Amino acid sequence: MTRHVSSLDPQYFEQMFQGTDDPWSLETSAYEQAKYAHSIEALGERCYELGFEIGCAKGMLTRQLAEHCRALVAIDVSETALSGARERCAVFDHVSFNRMTFPAQVPLGGPFDLIILSEVIYYWDNADIRRAAKWAGTHGAPGGDLLLVHWTGETDYPQSGDEAVEKFRGAMPGPVEVVTAERRDQYRLDLWRMSA
Repeated sequence: MTRHVSSLDPQYFEQMFQGTDDPWSLETSAYEQAKYAHSIEALGERCYELGFEIGCAKGMLTRQLAEHCRALVAIDVSETALSGARERCAVFDHVSFNRMTFPAQVPLGGPFDLIILSEVIYYWDNADIRRAAKWAGTHGAPGGDLLLVHWTGETDYPQSGDEAVEKFRGAMPGPVEVVTAERRDQYRLDLWRMSA
């Protein structure tokens, strides 16, 4: 399998979401549902002031994260995906959605005490991983959490799940406390806490 060298283009994702109602089976897969439940469980009972979800797709995880955040900013590169996410989360007036190509584009505001990178880092090349880690390290609130969840199987993406997470951690501008580092059959979940 030949890997992409550069970060995947936003058009790749737009075509995926236009090509089928449920790319990657995000809405129907037992694997995805279990992964979402594991992600929420990892956060515990903590309530966050301001969360930032990168790559929200159609809002499956966003809807669950909304219950744990007083305000939540969710972004995706696909307007088609965002349309579904807005519809799914319409009952929450504290969740906002924006079309954005992170890390080339970043939200205003912060600091964010929860940053969610679920199934996104391996789509980036090394330069974008460094840029994203630097941004997270300077825009994450002291004591805030970074949640990273990534599939660990073979891909044609620029990174494997393990490579992506390790490179991201190595590029963080400051130390993080590892709260959780768990591996399941097909994915890894990492929860890090920013230094206070």
